[in-house]
Amino acid sequence: QVQLVESGGGLVQPGGSLRLSCAASGFTFRLYAVSWYRQAPGKERESVARMAADLSTNYADSVKGRFTISRDNAKNTVYLQMNSLKPADTAVYYCNAQKWGLSEYDYWGQGTQVTVSS
Repeated sequence: QVQLVESGGGLVQPGGSLRLSCAASGFTFRLYAVSWYRQAPGKERESVARMAADLSTNYADSVKGRFTISRDNAKNTVYLQMNSLKPADTAVYYCNAQKWGLSEYDYWGQGTQVTVSS
């Protein structure tokens, strides 16, 4: 079965760093675009970073220069390196994989909590 399992969340002080991982299984990972989304309390879910199958990337303006998405197709894993963290980055972070923009190939992880607080 298809699985996306996030890990690496936790509590970090402002200005600190955190690396999230998402381990994928049950599908041909290399053919999918992968994304990180986040949802803070009382706010809409937003796209943070995306990497297409051709390795092209897109970032939300709020995280450009601070976050880096990467993928290791040999390990079926996507990463999000988060630096210079701010309290506004506090949210549940979700891993997503999608192929061809089709709902039949649109998968989500369970989420991992990131809390940035002093």
